[in-house]
This record gives sequence, C-alpha cells and structure tokens, in this order.
Amino acid sequence: MRRLLLAPLCLAGALAWAQTTTAPAPSRLDSRLDSRLEHLREVGRFAPAKALPELRELEAQARAAGLRTKTDFLFQFGLAKLSIGLKQEAYALGEELYAYGRAQKDNRAMAKGLLAKSYSTYDLNRLADSHRYAWEAERLADLSTDVPLQVTSAIASAQSHGEEGNFPPALAKMQEAVAIARRHNDPVTLVIALDSLANLYSQMKEYDRGFEALDEAFKLAEKSASPGRQATLKSTEFILASSTNQPQRGLRALLAALALQRQIDADSDIVYSLVNLSDSYLKEHNYSRTIDYGNQAIEAARRINDESSVATARINIGQAYMGMGRLAEGKRNFEAGLKHYEESENKPELQGVLIEYGAVLERAGDLQGAVKAYHRERALSNELFEKQRQKAIWELQEKYETDKKQRQIELLSRENLVKSTEIDNRRLQQRVWWLLALVFALSSIVVTLLYRKVRQANAQLEVKNLELKQQSSRDPLTALYNRRHFQEFMRTHMQVEKRGSGTSGEEIVGALFLLDIDHFKKVNDTYGHAAGDLVLKMIAENLREILRETDMIVRWGGEEFLAFLPAIPRSGVEEIARRLLVGITAQTIHYQGHAITVNVSIGFAPFPLSPGEHPLPWERAVNLVDMALYLAKAHGRNRAYGVRGFANFAQTSMEDIEQDLERAWRSGFVDLSIVLGSNHEAGAEAAH
Repeated sequence: MRRLLLAPLCLAGALAWAQTTTAPAPSRLDSRLDSRLEHLREVGRFAPAKALPELRELEAQARAAGLRTKTDFLFQFGLAKLSIGLKQEAYALGEELYAYGRAQKDNRAMAKGLLAKSYSTYDLNRLADSHRYAWEAERLADLSTDVPLQVTSAIASAQSHGEEGNFPPALAKMQEAVAIARRHNDPVTLVIALDSLANLYSQMKEYDRGFEALDEAFKLAEKSASPGRQATLKSTEFILASSTNQPQRGLRALLAALALQRQIDADSDIVYSLVNLSDSYLKEHNYSRTIDYGNQAIEAARRINDESSVATARINIGQAYMGMGRLAEGKRNFEAGLKHYEESENKPELQGVLIEYGAVLERAGDLQGAVKAYHRERALSNELFEKQRQKAIWELQEKYETDKKQRQIELLSRENLVKSTEIDNRRLQQRVWWLLALVFALSSIVVTLLYRKVRQANAQLEVKNLELKQQSSRDPLTALYNRRHFQEFMRTHMQVEKRGSGTSGEEIVGALFLLDIDHFKKVNDTYGHAAGDLVLKMIAENLREILRETDMIVRWGGEEFLAFLPAIPRSGVEEIARRLLVGITAQTIHYQGHAITVNVSIGFAPFPLSPGEHPLPWERAVNLVDMALYLAKAHGRNRAYGVRGFANFAQTSMEDIEQDLERAWRSGFVDLSIVLGSNHEAGAEAAH
C-alpha cells in the first residue's frame, strides 16, 4: 500500500516573509524576528521537530511584535505543530490568526489564517471544510500584495478542486499559480508551483505533461542547492514513474529522495519515502526488503506521531509475510494496520484497504478469510452508497420544499391582494354606489383568475409529488428500482412455493439473482468515475434486455444489482445465470479511446427457499444469495454460485449454514450449482 504525499501542507513552504512596498517599515526587533522566522521556515518545512522548540522560544516576543511579524509567526507555528501530528492545536492557531486578521482588517493575515485552517482540516479528514477555507483564502490573498501568498493560495485552491475531481478549474488555478511565480521571477515559489502542477497532471493522467513540468522544476531546484526541494521533486518523480509503469525509475527516485531527506533530517518526508519503498519492494515480491523498510517506517513514524503511516507500513509488512507463506503473522500485521482505518472513520479509505485485504487472502489461499473481508467491504460499500442516495433524496426534498414554500408565498400574496381589493370595494360602495357593479365585475374576474392560478399551482404540486415519489423509488443514475422500493415491495409480496405447472408441466418458482461487478474499483481508478458510471448504466441496460418487463431489477448497492424474477420454470434458473454472465461480458464500452469490458460474479437461488417445513423470509433468502455471491468472488470471479436446496437438514441448522455457507456445502447440507462465465468452460457444474 502506497503512502501519498498530497496534503496541502507540502506546499506551505512557498510562503516567504519578503516585505512589500505597502507594508510599514518593521522595527529593529521585528527585523531580527523576521530573519529568524525566515530561517525556521525552511527548517520547519523539512524538519518541523527541530523548528518547533525554537519557535516556542520566540513565542512571547513574536506575539508582542507588529502585525506582519506576528502573522508570520502564528502561521509558521501552526504548520510546525501540524507537521508533527498536533492537528487540533494547529487548527486552533489558524482560528486565532484568522480572528487576529479580522480584528486588524488585514487581508494577508486572514488569508494565512484560512490557509492554516485548510491544511489542518485536510489532515482531520474534513475535506469540505478544507476546500471552503482554501477558496476563501485565495480570494483574500488576491487582495493582498504578498506574491508568495497568492501563489500558495492558488495552489491550495487548485488542489481542492482536484480532490473533488473537478479538473478544469483545478488546472486553470494551478497554471495561474505558475504564471504569477514566473512574472515575479521568484525561483523557489516557481519550483513549488511547477511541482504542484506535475502532481495535478498525474491525477489527471496526463503523465507526459507532468514530466515536462517536473523537468523544468528540477533545473531550477539544482540552482537553489536545496536538498529539501530536490527531495520533494524526487518524490513527485516517484509518483509519475509509478503511474507510468516505470518501477525501477520510481525506486531510484525514492532512494535518492530518502538520501536527500536524511541529509536535513526531514522526518515526515523520510517516513513517506520509507513507506513507499516498502510498497515498491512489495510489488517486486522482494519481501525481506519490504519488511525491512516497513519496520524502519514504523520506527520513524512513531517518532513524529504519524499513526496513519504506521498503519500503512503494517499493511505492507502483513502482505509480505503472507507472500512468504507466513499467513498468521501476515494477518496479524495487516489487521493491526486495518484497525487504524476503522478507528479513523475514513470509510472510503477503509473500503479500499478491505478490497486489498480480500485479494491478498484470496492469493494466499485463505478463501474463508477472503469471503469475510469481501463481506465487510460490501457492507461498507452499501452503507456509503445508501448515504449518497439519502443525500440525493434530501437535496431533492429540500428543492421540492423550497418550490412549495415559494408557491405558498405567491398564493398568500395573491390572497392578500384579494382581501385588499375587497376592503377597497366596501369603501367605494359607501362613496360611489353606481361603481358597485363595475367593482363586482372586476372582483369576479380577479377571483376567477386566482382560482385558475391556484388550480394550476395544485396541478404542478401534484406533478412534483409524483416526480418525488418516482425519484424516491428509483436510482438516479441507472433508473432502476432502489433498495428501499424493493424492501417495500417484498413486505407486501405473497409468494407461494409451488406455483403450479407451466406449459411443460414443470414447477414455476420465483428466483433471486445478486450481481457484483468484478474489480469495479480498478475501472474507477484507471479510467475515472465517469467511466465507472457508464459501466453501471451498461449493466442496467443489459439487465433490462436479458430479463423481462415483469421482473424487478434493483440497484442494490454501489456496484451491486439485484433481480427478482417472480415466475420462471425451476430448471431455467441456472440458464438465466448463464445468460447474465455471458451477456454482460460480451458488452464493450468505448471511453476516451479505451475499450472497457467487465465481468460479474453472481449469487442466485429459487425463491422461496425452504430448508425445513417453513420457507425462509425474503431477508434471509437474500442474505444466503449474498453469501453465495461471495463464494463466487472468492473462487475466481466471473461465475455464479446458486443455492438449489438443502439436504440432511435435521443434522444442522439455518444458523450454522449462514455462519459458513462453504463449510455447509462441503459437509453435504447445501446443494450448490456453479455456472461459469464465458472465459471458462461453458455450462453449469453441479456441486454436491
């Protein structure tokens, strides 16, 4: 597992303390403090643990200094604390600096305070807050005359757009940062801007342009004779080399970066390089070096309280041990790293780690462990998907309520107009009786028009209600039914196990199919989420074509689909599974010059399922199909596992079967069938 150095803190060293023409002349004491702060700026960027004691010594003097010096001290003090893991203290200093800037009505101080808050909230996994602070900091920095601050805030703004996947404004902001640095002939700031631009090109998968920006940055950095800057560029070279399948170049860049970082005791950067060296050797299957660099990373990370890097190193070490056949030791290390991600509440990252864990266990032959890891990942995926769906519903509901309130306001305004008109009519009656007929006629017209408007408004509200109901039961991306609609349907659905005979005299049953896209995360990581959305739409369209209009098709989770077929011949259940496997694999999506194909794994069963005298509730039937799906994934993917029935049920229980479906199958208590996809031998294979 690779450790990414993408936090905005990596660009904080761009901020300098050069005086501007509009700033008041500093006192002699402030000038001495400024000189020391400028020295500590570079020390703090690469070796914050060394800078922090000196900053503490300066604290009393700096807090009593002038506006500019105090601003720069608070900002630097916060960055040093953030670099050694004191995130809340760093955030508090950012708050203090922003409040100080507001009190002084100084845009520069407020911008730096917001940048400090942006960096802190990024490390606290509050990305929405981090982005909001970065964008406001850029606005205020542009009102100041501090060029390095303008460049740095533009970079932070660009990175925030990039983290949201919004690359056009991200690239525009990053190019603006480079242009400002060029105009003002600031080599250090230009190196940082070019390095950030290279990282952004890597995110955008425009690797050639990333290498171009990096080459220019290297030439400038060589003139500065700064080991820290050169080490940062070598780390970026590693990212680009890894992304372009140049492992040896990436390894050389990392080793060079580590040597430079050790020259200046750049503790946090050393941890980053050690973790990535561990990961690089893991990919080369050099397990002894993986473990060696992983242990070095753990020791270095603990010195700076970097628990995230400790966890990543543990995961790499765990994979190395499992690769060496030491399964128990490997699982112990991997799960120690996994625990950090569970406690951090960073669920998207946890989901990626669980996918990795399942794949490693699968390769190591621990299929039962792999199934459990996939099961945990799928539950988390469904939770995240449900939150996203609920957020969309809330947004739709909020929009609906806003429209409704607006219409009510308009209606009340019109009613008030009617009341006002009636009062005027009564006064007119008292004064001018011969205008009564005319006023009455006018009032009637107004009321008629208002009545029509009210009817139109009610009709529109009824349409909106219908739209809301429709959208609350449908997935917005695929237009398939959503999980909630299926649950409501099944609560009222009456199923009889023996449905009579079809034209062939065969028993008619219902059937459940649960599909999961194989390696869907790889599609998103390789081609982007837009390509992933196209894959989901393609599968939804194929399900509509393969199945019937009377069948219920549901988007069950992020990359999961469920199909409920209310009436098919019992012998046709496996044939439906085969058609689904082959039909989806046969489709190709063309996206930005790439041809994308995917496979699915399927769990299926007739419905209802009756292990004893009574049929299983639909929830337990779906859970059993879900377990069959995990078996299909653990045993090679691109296949379907179906629960056909039960045997010797008196010797077991449903709870034991649900605890471990594979063991129940191999013990002869469950009758499974296996249908292979088109890349395997055709046909269905019975499993008893």
